[in-house]
Amino acid sequence: QVQLVESGGDLVQPGGSLRLSCVASGSIFSRYTMGWYRQAPGKQRELVARITTGAITYYTDSVKARFTISRDNAKNTVYLQMNSLKPEDTAVYYCNANGPIGSIILKNYWGQGTQVNVSS
Repeated sequence: QVQLVESGGDLVQPGGSLRLSCVASGSIFSRYTMGWYRQAPGKQRELVARITTGAITYYTDSVKARFTISRDNAKNTVYLQMNSLKPEDTAVYYCNANGPIGSIILKNYWGQGTQVNVSS
């Protein structure tokens, strides 16, 4: 079992920045691919960014060059640095853990979400 707790969501003006954090507990953090997803009202949940156990990153096109995902295995924490925020980034952001690496069955774990509002 993995427990995930997000923080850092807030109301920010367009062009501003936020850093989301997700602290994991309950298992070996370094063995999980970590991701950030978001869900806007009336829309499906979508993958925003992902970082593998080997620190390989992936970003959806709409956030490339604006968002950065990183992980600190010593702190069991994954971060999402969001710059140049736009109103269309408004959503509930969810942390996801997928793994553990090397297992026959990979499991998905989710946090409770943190709200990001981008508005003037």
